[in-house]
Amino acid sequence: MSLDAEVLIIGAGPAGLTAALALARLSHTVKILDNNEYRNKMFPNMTMLVGHDGQSPANFRKECRDNLLSRHPNVSIEETTVIRVSQTEKGQFAAEDALGKKWVGKKLVLATGCEDIFPAIEGYESFWGKGIYHCYFYKGYTTEKAKSSGILAVDVMQDVPKSMHAARYATQISNQVTIYTNGDTELAKSFGSAFGTSDLFRTDDRKIARFVKVDADASSPHTDTTVGIEFEDGTTVAESFIGHYPLSKNKGPFAEQLGLPLLPSGDIATNQPWLQTDIRGVFCCGDNSQPRKIIPEAQNSGSLVGAAVSNQIIADNFEQQGLV
Repeated sequence: MSLDAEVLIIGAGPAGLTAALALARLSHTVKILDNNEYRNKMFPNMTMLVGHDGQSPANFRKECRDNLLSRHPNVSIEETTVIRVSQTEKGQFAAEDALGKKWVGKKLVLATGCEDIFPAIEGYESFWGKGIYHCYFYKGYTTEKAKSSGILAVDVMQDVPKSMHAARYATQISNQVTIYTNGDTELAKSFGSAFGTSDLFRTDDRKIARFVKVDADASSPHTDTTVGIEFEDGTTVAESFIGHYPLSKNKGPFAEQLGLPLLPSGDIATNQPWLQTDIRGVFCCGDNSQPRKIIPEAQNSGSLVGAAVSNQIIADNFEQQGLV
C-alpha cells in the first residue's frame, strides 16, 4: 500500500492538533482522522488556557483547525470514524474507517482521548461539567466564594489523601466543604480523623439516591451549578458544586488491536521521555495516556510527541539511530 502521509494522527483535540503543528513545522506530511467526539463536548466553556480562558471548547477547536490548515498545506483532516488500526508487513501503520477506507503512514499517533466512567448514581452525568467538576483549577471559580461545596468520595475518591487534597483546594472557593461517603460510615470516620482541628470540613455518610436540580438563589453566581443531593432517606441538601474525579479508560479499540499494555488507571502505557509505546513508531498524547487530563497537558504532550515522531522519521530516512 502506498503512503497517504508520513504520519497518521487519530484524534483532532488539543493533543492531536498540537502534534500535527509540530510535525508541520518541519515539513512532514500529516493526515488527521477525527470523529468529532470530545470529552469536554458537554462543557459550556473551558479554562486554564492563556488567551482562551472562559471560551467555548468548540470555538477553540475550530480556531485551532482553521489556523493549522490555513498555514500548513501538508496537513489535512479527514472527518471519519476509525474502527481498526494495524501494523503492515513493511512496518508501516494502517487505519481503517467504518466504510472500509484505509490510510497508511510511516508512524501512528494515538490522540484519541479518554472515556469517563461515571459512578452508578442517577443524575451524575447530567451535572458533569456543569456542577460536578474533576478539577478545581479548571472549574469552580467565581468572583464570589460559594457558601458550601461537596466532595463525592466514591471510586478513586475513596482514597482519603486524594479527597483531602481536593477538599483543601475547595476551601479557596467555598466557605464549607462536606465530604459525602455515600453510605460508608467507616470511611466517614477516616475522613473525620484527617480534618484535624479545622471546622471547615465535615462528613455526611448518608446513602445517595440521586443528584437533582434544585431552586437556587437567582442572585448567586452559582445558580446554574448548584447540585441537589437526594438521599435514600428522602432528605435533600444543595451544594454550589461538587468535586469528583471519575474513573476513565482510553477511548477506542486501538490499544487492544495493537497489543499495547495499559496502566491500572486505564491509560495506555508509554515510555518516557518521548511517549512512545512498546511498539516502535506508535506514540500517544493527551488524555488517553497522561494522568493530568487538562488542555495544557494535552498540548504539552502533543508538542513532545510531534518532535519525537519527527526525530524518528528523519533518523530513519538516513538509516541512523536517532534519540527516539
